[in-house]
Amino acid sequence: MKSNAKEMAPVEWLGTTYEIILSKEASGGAMSIVRAEAPPDSGPPLHVHQDADETFVILSGRSEFLLNGNRSILGAGETVFVPRGSEHTFRVVGDEPALHLVILTPGGFEGFFVEMGRDQLAIPDDMEEITKRAAQYHLAFTGPPLAAA
Repeated sequence: MKSNAKEMAPVEWLGTTYEIILSKEASGGAMSIVRAEAPPDSGPPLHVHQDADETFVILSGRSEFLLNGNRSILGAGETVFVPRGSEHTFRVVGDEPALHLVILTPGGFEGFFVEMGRDQLAIPDDMEEITKRAAQYHLAFTGPPLAAA
């Protein structure tokens, strides 16, 4: 199958730019790959993907990850695997943005980033609507984002 990356414009949501590198449709449902560039001190609330494994490949910058209660700081060239059903989050640390490749198996969750970027829903102001839409992508929020140290 051919990648459709050139057909999809990047979207920006809460300061992070998401570019769909490989969509669910282009992979026959097997996976999706998203390139995400996130600013310092940014990161999502604690959450669980109920139906997808998630792999982060750190291309640049540094990010603190919380995975099932364990914290680690990862930099360029490092990878973290988040099995489906695992509670996790991350926060970009330092003064530089972080660039991640986010690989989801199976694909489909990339649609959440597209929706959020299109509609510009804000955390925490629009959390009720964000939570409702997240459930459609089998995502459940379980706690707050990581706080800056």
